[in-house]
Amino acid sequence: MSQNGPLGHIAIIGGGTAGWMAAAALARVLGRHGPAITLVESEEIGTVGVGEATIPPIQAFNAMLGINEDDFLRATQGTFKLGIEFIDWLRPGHLYFHPFGDHGVDFGPVPFDGLWHKLRSRGLAGPLEAYSICAAAAAAGRFARPTQGDNTPLSRISYAFHFDAALYAQLLRTHAEAAGVTRREGRVTAVDLRPDGFIEAVTLSCGSRVTADFFIDCSGFRGLLIADALGAGFQDWGHWLPNDRAVAVPCAPGGSFTPYTRSTARAAGWQWRIPLRNRIGNGYVYASAHLSDEGAMATLMANLDGAALAEPRLLRFRTGRRDAFWVKNCVALGLAAGFLEPLESTSIHLIQAGIARLLEMFPTRAFEPADIRRYNRLMAAEFDSVRDFVILHFHATERADTPYWAHVRTMEVPETLAERLRIYRATGRVFREADDLFTKTSWLAVMQGQGLTAEGYDPLADGMPETEAQARLERIAAVTAASVQRLPSHGEFIRTRVDAGFQPWGESL
Repeated sequence: MSQNGPLGHIAIIGGGTAGWMAAAALARVLGRHGPAITLVESEEIGTVGVGEATIPPIQAFNAMLGINEDDFLRATQGTFKLGIEFIDWLRPGHLYFHPFGDHGVDFGPVPFDGLWHKLRSRGLAGPLEAYSICAAAAAAGRFARPTQGDNTPLSRISYAFHFDAALYAQLLRTHAEAAGVTRREGRVTAVDLRPDGFIEAVTLSCGSRVTADFFIDCSGFRGLLIADALGAGFQDWGHWLPNDRAVAVPCAPGGSFTPYTRSTARAAGWQWRIPLRNRIGNGYVYASAHLSDEGAMATLMANLDGAALAEPRLLRFRTGRRDAFWVKNCVALGLAAGFLEPLESTSIHLIQAGIARLLEMFPTRAFEPADIRRYNRLMAAEFDSVRDFVILHFHATERADTPYWAHVRTMEVPETLAERLRIYRATGRVFREADDLFTKTSWLAVMQGQGLTAEGYDPLADGMPETEAQARLERIAAVTAASVQRLPSHGEFIRTRVDAGFQPWGESL
């Protein structure tokens, strides 16, 4: 085969969500006439997957695989998500919502956020959530998919999902194997390199070898290929994101059947609440320098909506990313590539982004260095942008009631984030840089929700007379509130539009 010819064999090392996402996507796009794909995983090695919350791009990934959305929801105990509710982050007793979708609408060159800042400073505008259909629907516990062909807020509903990550991996495996992927059971005991430093094969515990032209490392935090074999370094972000542990436990359904994730600030971190159909996923993400494992477990178990359904699981991690995600003939995905705590539900998206860019720069046997450099540059920018957004939640706060919060609110932050903060404090302006994951809606919701105030406003807001601007914002808020009343409850929507056998919590059929 020519050195510049197409790949003949791809080996994916590790299963779980990352491995099976990669396998399913590559098999779907490359087809049965493309390279053979083998996934190696061991039943001896557990996965980190818990109840998973996601962001809207996962819809595109599932659609690319040909997965029907209702089938997906039924197979994974899935529910809908309109955003994230943040409790006690600015100060105890304070609440705000980070919605998907948009706040209001821009009026030609005049941005909605500029008008809102201008009018809000004069007491002429309502709270930010009043102009978001997703925030308003979440507050009412209502949900529907966006309508087609009308010009109301209902056509701009944006959503993601909550689901069981282990069940999602099983669903992906079914699709991948149906598309021709071969699964090999076994634990990797050795990685064999060629004289030029490229990976030649991996040896399994049974003694057999798996050779391939290209390897995808989905081996988890260890980075069996990318780090152990190829020596890719790791940028530790613990000085900005000190949380390094999590304790997780499912509980019986209780409380409201919310179409959103909840994040509640705690003394040394934060607690997640992810409502699935059959249970609630819960976890406490915390800094071990400020709280013992026993203390974290006690706090979590005391703040469940229902009876615990299992023993708590303790997870240890480091926040950060690889210096390089693609080295020679190996790409790292998932935890092998890096980890950012799940505050903004980005774990699956970062896997998806890695796969999408790999398909963009899909290699030949030549492994063109320029392709590899571009991939690494784009993935580094993706991780760094998400990092800054996550840091924002901890740094912009009034809390100083525990040593943990006193530390994060006063720590130095990356210059890229510091610049965003300076711009916002001056004019209230927020930006989406190039291919940033998070939109203006996200930056505005969190900056405002975390208590940042703007001294001025975007001067483009003066392009509309104040009386007209006030009337337009009042109209947006009124139409948004009226539109929400047309939506069914979250549980009713699932029962009537997705799964006739589903019985929402506390509701009778």
